[in-house]
Amino acid sequence: MKAIITVLGCDRVGIIADVTAALARNNINILDISQTIMQDIFTMIMLADISGSRKTLAEIEEEMEAVGKNLGVSVTVQHADLFNSMHRI
Repeated sequence: MKAIITVLGCDRVGIIADVTAALARNNINILDISQTIMQDIFTMIMLADISGSRKTLAEIEEEMEAVGKNLGVSVTVQHADLFNSMHRI
């Protein structure tokens, strides 16, 4: 099972470290990652394999939102199938 994880907000120290640490704690593997900073705005999108996690997608979403809130950024988690369906023309 795969998920798309997006992170968006003002750049600061520790965003990548805290987000990836939370994923590692939940046995979530990052399959692909893209990250950039545009005029002090941090953006990151990841494709992750969540099949190894003991948590449900909803629990993962909730935890990652809390990580984002602590960092002052927005973190969203979507099932990859939903993401793909929403962006298919």
